[in-house]
Amino acid sequence: MANKKKKEQKSRVFRPKIKKGDLVEVIAGNDKGVRGRVLRVLPKEQRVVVEGVNIRKKHQRPMPAGRGQVQAGIIQFEAPIHISNVMLVDPVTNEPTRVGIRRDEAGNRIRIAKKSGQEVD
Repeated sequence: MANKKKKEQKSRVFRPKIKKGDLVEVIAGNDKGVRGRVLRVLPKEQRVVVEGVNIRKKHQRPMPAGRGQVQAGIIQFEAPIHISNVMLVDPVTNEPTRVGIRRDEAGNRIRIAKKSGQEVD
């Protein structure tokens, strides 16, 4: 058999334009129109966890964890949603907007709200 070498593919690093602490609005799914703060960003999965959005219930059984026990019962938690289903809320217009990137004189990335043209950070 011919020994074929597979081409090594560079894994492109996904750099989300939404960061922890941003105010976002859900634009698709069951929670469409709901606003909340970003609690966690998962760049490898391209997902974000938004406060009060995509609430799931988990039936937790009592398990020993360290010194105490985990509380048994039905617990609720926010599950991650895809980053394409949320939009950043523009601080000036208070509407969902896309995010652009500009570079300053030093070469640092600055996030820009597309609707108002103002800096987000």
